[in-house]
Amino acid sequence: MKKILPIAILFLSAAGFASAQIQAPTTDVLGAHLNYGRGCAACHAPHSGVYGNGNVGAADPTSGNLALWGEDVSSLYGKVITTGQSEHGNYVVNLPASMSAGTPDIAGVLMCLSCHDGNYAQGAMMQNKVYETLPASYGTKNSIPTLLGNDGTTTGNYLNDHPVGLNAVIGCGGTYDWDCTIDGTGKILMTGPGSSKFVTNYGFFVSPKAYNAQPTVMCTTCHNQHLMNVVKVKTGATSGLPSGNYATMFFIRAPYNPASGTAGSNQTAQFCRQCHGGEANEMNGGLTIPTTF
Repeated sequence: MKKILPIAILFLSAAGFASAQIQAPTTDVLGAHLNYGRGCAACHAPHSGVYGNGNVGAADPTSGNLALWGEDVSSLYGKVITTGQSEHGNYVVNLPASMSAGTPDIAGVLMCLSCHDGNYAQGAMMQNKVYETLPASYGTKNSIPTLLGNDGTTTGNYLNDHPVGLNAVIGCGGTYDWDCTIDGTGKILMTGPGSSKFVTNYGFFVSPKAYNAQPTVMCTTCHNQHLMNVVKVKTGATSGLPSGNYATMFFIRAPYNPASGTAGSNQTAQFCRQCHGGEANEMNGGLTIPTTF
């Protein structure tokens, strides 16, 4: 009996830890992208693209030819914006000149900006404030803006936005990088001692897009536009977390829940560390530090 009891306690503790991590969604997973009841058709108009969505002033004759896209991107074609001013420099984004340009920034940036720009493209069907309930500890500024080019600072300022685009290349082996490698197709391989352990402790959920055999950051690298509040995790090659549905926020494509209320939780920091390996526990002697939910 004395030997069995500690084992039973261990199993109960593990079960409690897993249940604290895994959380089924309680509201529609499309969340804010239900677009005030318009649903999928707000972005994917089943007929005629933006014209089918009532935007009769659209100047793009190819509207809706790609992904049945129902938002007007014509005002963004060929525009140049600069994102992510920092000690590492600026990242110039040369937006595609058409929806048929064939580059990953069409679906990865251009389509997103057709709603989330607010400068060249006026955000359709948006109130420019966060849809989700923020934790009480966040502060008094609860109407966080959701437009990049018109967010309360100078209109047209993208310098306070995370770098995206074909020039926002993810590296391996540098001062701020993981001990990872990049294969000939531009895929990141988290196979180094630190990076592989991080995958065990958290996972690699981001989705960089390859361009010229290099992994690049797009809006969709971090965001899954179809799942606002949940991410599916399967224990295996990309994550060592227990399998299940995990809570997330802001369409983040990984476990990310600042509203958890758990003191000492590092899950939101772990999300950022997927790309910013130089700031991860595993690259600073903390190979055994787990993800705390």
